[in-house]
Amino acid sequence: MSKISQKTLEDLEFPSVLKQLAANCVTDDGKEQALLQKPHVNKNAVLTALNHTNEYVASYSSEYQIPNHGFDPIERELQLLGIENSTLEKEGVRKLASLPKTINEHHKFFRKTVEHFPTLSERLEGIPYNEMIPARVDDVIDKYGEIKDDASPDLRNIRRSMNAVRGQLNGSFGQALAHYGQLGYLDDIKETVMENRRVLAVRAMYRRKVKGKVMGSSKTGSIAYIEPERVLNLSRQLAELEIEEKDEIKRILKELTDFLRPFIPDFETYRDYLIHTDIISGKARYAQKIQGILPMMVNHRELELVDAYHPLLLVANQARGEKTYPQTIKLDKDNRIIVISGPNAGGKSITLKTVGLLQVMIQTGMLIPVHEKSRVCLFKKILSDIGDNQSIDNHLSTYSYRLKNMRGFLKTADENTLFLIDEFGTGSDPELGGALAESMLEELHSRSSYGIITTHYTNLKMLANEVPEMNNANMLFDSRSLQPVYQLQMGEAGSSFTFEVAQKNGIPYSLINKAKKKVERGKIRFDKSIAALQKERSHLRRNNENLRDKEIEATKKANKLEVTQERVQQKLQDFQELYDNYQRFIQLGKKFDQLAATFNKDKKKKKLQEELMKLVITENVKHRPAQKKKPANKTQKSRDKQIENEVIQKVQKIRSQKVKERVNNVTPPQPKVELKLNDKVRLLDSKSVGTIDSIEKGKAIVNYGLFTTQVDLEKLEKVK
Repeated sequence: MSKISQKTLEDLEFPSVLKQLAANCVTDDGKEQALLQKPHVNKNAVLTALNHTNEYVASYSSEYQIPNHGFDPIERELQLLGIENSTLEKEGVRKLASLPKTINEHHKFFRKTVEHFPTLSERLEGIPYNEMIPARVDDVIDKYGEIKDDASPDLRNIRRSMNAVRGQLNGSFGQALAHYGQLGYLDDIKETVMENRRVLAVRAMYRRKVKGKVMGSSKTGSIAYIEPERVLNLSRQLAELEIEEKDEIKRILKELTDFLRPFIPDFETYRDYLIHTDIISGKARYAQKIQGILPMMVNHRELELVDAYHPLLLVANQARGEKTYPQTIKLDKDNRIIVISGPNAGGKSITLKTVGLLQVMIQTGMLIPVHEKSRVCLFKKILSDIGDNQSIDNHLSTYSYRLKNMRGFLKTADENTLFLIDEFGTGSDPELGGALAESMLEELHSRSSYGIITTHYTNLKMLANEVPEMNNANMLFDSRSLQPVYQLQMGEAGSSFTFEVAQKNGIPYSLINKAKKKVERGKIRFDKSIAALQKERSHLRRNNENLRDKEIEATKKANKLEVTQERVQQKLQDFQELYDNYQRFIQLGKKFDQLAATFNKDKKKKKLQEELMKLVITENVKHRPAQKKKPANKTQKSRDKQIENEVIQKVQKIRSQKVKERVNNVTPPQPKVELKLNDKVRLLDSKSVGTIDSIEKGKAIVNYGLFTTQVDLEKLEKVK
């Protein structure tokens, strides 16, 4: 049961939020019930309602779309079902049958997605799954809402007879139309329909020559509408069959109504479920519109709203294309009461209403437009005193009404109370009213209540500075442009900027100066000091914003330079590696040139092979991936030295073994053979055989068939 009064809800403009919520519902019953929503004070009820809305919002961005929940109002049909021997129309039967169909779809959907929508799935517990009603109704009524031909054997026979009679009637009428048309008795339109019957359009001069029943005439009397005699009997038969059809349909609907009557409690359960679903869906759609989220819910007394928007103002400004300013405010055990001061039209009342309205919305199961870092608790009582509330009917002045309201505050306020008071203490003598307001605020503080008040009274600002767990706040004001900033600043009181605002609104400076002289100097100095502090804070805020923007810009440039430097460094490394590779290839090329030159001089093939092998081994060693070195100690150094000696010994052993192999592989010099003309020869270590064509000065011309070449005799050997 809610302990939040209707007056508080109206002060916070909660009914306007409910109207916007109702606009997002799709059923008439849902819209009606949405306007009756009340905030809860029970924690489990609030959390359940919030989870319902939050899961429904999550379905919009998931692959699982919750089935449709729409339905037509069934109040009249349920009332008829409650009357014995009553009969529902076919449209009423269709409306009732749509409810269990929709419920069955929800059962199937949430059975598959219970892990994604646990709290929404729980709502179906205890709601019957009924396939009997849809099946029975589908046997009788088609998808267009008409009674099926095979709803009963009698109806099927009646409709067959009706179709047969219609066929005969159309044939007979066609014959009469052709006959009298040939005789020239008919008007240009030839035929028309009257009283749902086809009739001939006969010219008035021939009306007596056409046998049948006169159904009427044209306005001018030039045409008589006659139903031909040959179709009269068929029309009577068709009318009788239509009466039989209506009676049979009425009997079928009566039988179907009697079948549905025992399910009245189920229909009411289905309707209540779908209405509640429509309200949850409406809350989800509204949350999307105001960018509402589910903040962190805490058990202890803490209310921290970060970047909170007033939902009504947000929607209105969105429609106008204007900016809405968010507020950040916090209440906890060390800061239970906040006194907000500042100039008129600076946003004090909006800030107060924003806190109260968002709290009421949360406790109604609605998501709120705040930052995800926000933290919210529940209050069992929310008390408000906002606006004029002057009552002419009860002969109460504004101040009397407010005193009566404060009496109620003092009766009920406790540690579970959130109170919201706008323009605290106004309506009476400033000094006397301010003193009484101060005493009341001290009493509310002693009750451990949480609350926010707005005021212009200096004594209340001073009280907030002196009393623990109470804090000042002010709405910032730009003293240069004399425009409100609409930003709440915690920690210090604000000036009302009375004279500055008066000057901005065109009050003559002479009057303002005269007014200043009438006020006590101390008051002016105090207010001036507050105004100066606010000016300084405003100046610092602008400087901080400029510095923050410059810092962000400098950081971006530094990050960009760092990225550029990394790229340049990487390119330098790539160029260095490329240069080193080129230098290595150049050195290798020089060594190969030296080896080639040496080979041309001494013709020592084995030496060339050995030098090439050394060169290859050296290059492989240079390009072998380096192993990770561990920090060396004395033991490690001695071990490395021992391994190095072993490697040297093995290398020497391999070298001596290769020398022996070379000595063993050296063949004894062959006796030199003298070469002559036409001898078959070949180059040493070559397989191509040629013939000596001529010999001159130690050189021979060797013919290989396709070409000839000049070779030193020493490089040739004779082939047998």
